[in-house]
Amino acid sequence: MVVRDADEFEPLQGDPMDDEEVDAFLREHGVGVLSLADGGDAYGVPISFGYDGERLYFVFLRGETSRKESFAEATGRATLTAFDVAGRHEWESVVVAGRLEAVEEGEWGALVDAMEDNAWFPSLFSESEPMRGIAGWTLEIDAATGLRNRS
Repeated sequence: MVVRDADEFEPLQGDPMDDEEVDAFLREHGVGVLSLADGGDAYGVPISFGYDGERLYFVFLRGETSRKESFAEATGRATLTAFDVAGRHEWESVVVAGRLEAVEEGEWGALVDAMEDNAWFPSLFSESEPMRGIAGWTLEIDAATGLRNRS
């Protein structure tokens, strides 16, 4: 592995997005990386999400063991990073932070609506583990920021 000093690289240059641009980006993109933590252990997982203008929604497939679910239960503050990269000098990214909460039975309609609006569903799920069903989660947004760079 080659290790380089940070000053060998150009600093990341980008223009901040305003609240309306962040909102539009989250409505247009349905996949990102959800970052969770359990004590000193970090776990980042690619995940599809729905967005209703106030919160993000996720669905976890439940197997015999669910690493996502155990980390979600232990995480005090989670972040989701969504991004779009067209080239070295043309990219956008949004980082959302907040607390995760399990979706209660009466809230499934809001989860389904948000997921149907903009979530991306991969066609390949693990068939090696038996599933116990699905679990719904929300990320209550405390902060959301975005940067972009365009040629």
